Amino acid sequence: MTRQVLVPIDDSNPARAALEHALTVFDPETAVSVIHVVDDLESGYGGGPTADDHEPAFFDDVETRAADRHLETQVVEGTPADAILEYVDEHGIDQIVMGSEGRAGVSRMLLGSVAENVTRRASVPVTIVPHER
Repeated sequence: MTRQVLVPIDDSNPARAALEHALTVFDPETAVSVIHVVDDLESGYGGGPTADDHEPAFFDDVETRAADRHLETQVVEGTPADAILEYVDEHGIDQIVMGSEGRAGVSRMLLGSVAENVTRRASVPVTIVPHER
């Protein structure tokens, strides 16, 4: 029985689809952790915020969608796949539910697919949720 699910999220439609999937498939007793990873490579070169900055605005939408659930939100810093896998190990996560894609453009081509990287390296089951186009 899955007791703790992790949903890595950004402000993308596939990430929102993953959250909806987790909230629909898992019973209300299942704790859901939602993390947003601030890529330390991008923030280090001035390309974005750091984990110390305020929580992203889309966390408000996450909390609204999961109002009847035990939900934790957190911003973490690191290389996305590494940060997700580290969170899994440190927080006793039983399953990961994530969108099929998040990044777009050159960043995705250079860094590869976070979902693929997590799936290959995870020690727990990973559900990849496709986004309807």
